[in-house]
Amino acid sequence: MSNERLRSALLARGATIQDLAEAIQVNPKTVERWITQGKAPYRRHQYAAAAFLNVDVTTLWDDSRAVESAADLSKAEILTVYPHRHTVPAGLWREMFARAERRLDVLVYSGLWLSEDLMFLDILKAKSASIQVRILLGDPACPAVKQRGIDEGHRIMDGKIRNALTNYRPLFDTHPDIGFRIHDSTLYNSLFRADDEMLVNTHVYGIGAYLAPVFHLRRLPGGGLFDTYANSIEQTWGGARQVTDHDITGD
Repeated sequence: MSNERLRSALLARGATIQDLAEAIQVNPKTVERWITQGKAPYRRHQYAAAAFLNVDVTTLWDDSRAVESAADLSKAEILTVYPHRHTVPAGLWREMFARAERRLDVLVYSGLWLSEDLMFLDILKAKSASIQVRILLGDPACPAVKQRGIDEGHRIMDGKIRNALTNYRPLFDTHPDIGFRIHDSTLYNSLFRADDEMLVNTHVYGIGAYLAPVFHLRRLPGGGLFDTYANSIEQTWGGARQVTDHDITGD
């Protein structure tokens, strides 16, 4: 039986059998057998192929061993679980962002506490000169923001966002390489990424994010957990817009 999922993944990637074979260092005829005869590769080749095609390994093969290994790898991506955001060591946020060498992303509704951290603002300034820095905040006027405020037991989420934007506003002109955008997405987590490291602050109905759990993740090839959250950042960024004066002042 042929492996049409692998064939489709190659087409979606715009890659050939030769491209995949060279990327994972196997014979092209071996890759062809994986597709035409449905042969299951060694697990190391499964993970390498999945990484090259930017998909989860279990999307390509139903090998139960691969499923178990993918689950184990996803567990291994979890470095620490904190019961509440306020129990995360204050220095961890800054240290993680300071380690970024390729990208620094923040996806929140307001993240007001972070915008008030002068050391974090200094990190943004320094990093924007050499790496991609993106800050995504919620649209103060959108229904998702209003609902999140209600879910947390208050109705001031829009004001918190405007306060955060006011804190960031000096950077709009002095550091234009920092990407600030506004989104209207419904967030189930606030995400803070530095390269292959991420802090995931879950959203729980009835409490503020500072009381909700935080997962500290580090990406592993073939794991899948980290990439799931990372893809959420990319999709939200793609649908976000530029910040306007109205977003800041409400006028």
